Amino acid sequence: MSYEPPTPPANLPTEIVNTLNESGPEQLRGVATYAEALAEYKDRESRLEESADQEEVEERPDDLPDDVPAKATITIKEINDNRYYYWQWRDGESIRSQYKGPVNPDE
Repeated sequence: MSYEPPTPPANLPTEIVNTLNESGPEQLRGVATYAEALAEYKDRESRLEESADQEEVEERPDDLPDDVPAKATITIKEINDNRYYYWQWRDGESIRSQYKGPVNPDE
């Protein structure tokens, strides 16, 4: 009785297939365990992001623009002796801002 090697999924990149083909049984079992755990982690992260997005929509203040996340706070910036409100929020490693309006509406 002869055994044929398994056929890799069509969407698996060639370099990964080659690396797996060069690996031993114990290393392959470790990869399988890691891949399964990683898939579960990414599924969970995706579900958490979806639920956060839904909560964000439900909790949006009335005057919050569509392109500003609900977690944004209002800050005041002074430019040329004039004070302005800005929406401000963290986006990954950076801080984003969007103009809201003058502190004194007459300005």
